Amino acid sequence: MGGETTRTAPRSAGAGTGTAQAGSRMGQRLSGLAVGLGLLLFLGGFAWGAVIYRPYTVPTGSMTPTIDAGDRVLAERVDGADIHRGDVVVFRDQSWVTNANVVKRVVAVGGDTVSCCTNGKLIVNGKQIDEPYLPQGSLAETKKIPTITVPQGRLFLLGDERQGSLDSTAHLTDAASGTVARSAVSARVDAIAWPVKGMLKRPTGFEALGTLSQPGPLRTIVILIGVGALLVLAGGAYGPVAKLLGGSRSRTRTEPAGAR
Repeated sequence: MGGETTRTAPRSAGAGTGTAQAGSRMGQRLSGLAVGLGLLLFLGGFAWGAVIYRPYTVPTGSMTPTIDAGDRVLAERVDGADIHRGDVVVFRDQSWVTNANVVKRVVAVGGDTVSCCTNGKLIVNGKQIDEPYLPQGSLAETKKIPTITVPQGRLFLLGDERQGSLDSTAHLTDAASGTVARSAVSARVDAIAWPVKGMLKRPTGFEALGTLSQPGPLRTIVILIGVGALLVLAGGAYGPVAKLLGGSRSRTRTEPAGAR
């Protein structure tokens, strides 16, 4: 007369959510760690860059096509003693331009002999220099340079746009034969930041004469900033994504009560 009734033991309130809560707590910790590490890398990269690099706007086209007029460059702060042939440098010399920075390429250093031209090429220490950074179809011979011996501690500089550049050749009659003291150099250009053109190409034509400058840490700094930004975005997205997925699972598991 009485039907047998089967009773199902109620599930513990915490049984279904314990794992999820634990996973949520772990996710929150990892999210916070990612955001913290990302901020450290992001801000640290910017701070490192601010210490090492200075931005400059190049006002003329004397370095075309390497650097166009109006380009914004990033130049590594360096000592003039660390400059090598082929470097594009920022310097200030009162005999050239009063109270203004100048950007030119170093083609010879103290003790070198420099002249132009043979077979349309610049001659340094008797070697013809390949200069792929010159404007296409341009020859170095647009600058006539008598044989000059660069005094120790000084630099001979040219623009990549040889025809229109006011460089060392415009000061050959000066006491220092157009050369600039190494101490006048404040930075070496590593990259063009705006418009974004990237790192300057290595001046491989000068390799036969000696060591070239090594690129600064700009690539490493950019990687740190990029990784930091990704970590911050990923960590910050965890909460909304976890909430969205949790709500979806909750709706999937909810079933209407059936009549018995």
